[in-house]
Amino acid sequence: MKNRVQQGFTLIEVMVVVVILGILAAVIVPNVIGKDEQARRTLAATSLSNVANALEMYRLDNHKYPTTQEGLEALVNKPASAKVFPQGGYLKSIPNDPWDNPIQYVSPGANGKPYELYSFASDGQEGGEGDNADIYHK
Repeated sequence: MKNRVQQGFTLIEVMVVVVILGILAAVIVPNVIGKDEQARRTLAATSLSNVANALEMYRLDNHKYPTTQEGLEALVNKPASAKVFPQGGYLKSIPNDPWDNPIQYVSPGANGKPYELYSFASDGQEGGEGDNADIYHK
């Protein structure tokens, strides 16, 4: 008689693999869900920092920040009040926040700050709580 070599997986082996995959999914999925909004908020803070750096360069050259009326456009195109303006500007373009809303700029800012730079976050409106809370450059 010939001995047959059994090939393939038994039902028990398949069930063990399914249980292991289920445990891994139960551990990994909750840690991944919701991270996209946190990543957007971090990206918004980084964009605000980049714009703030350009505002500082503008101030160093012109001894003042752009006015609210001149806005962030003063970092891309030379405003009439700018004495110094580098070729190519301080930024190539004004970035939007990760939700594709314009970054907000006010000068002078509140509480004696020279300016306020912020994003309206995911809801695109002033104020909000949680993920909708505005993101301010510090």
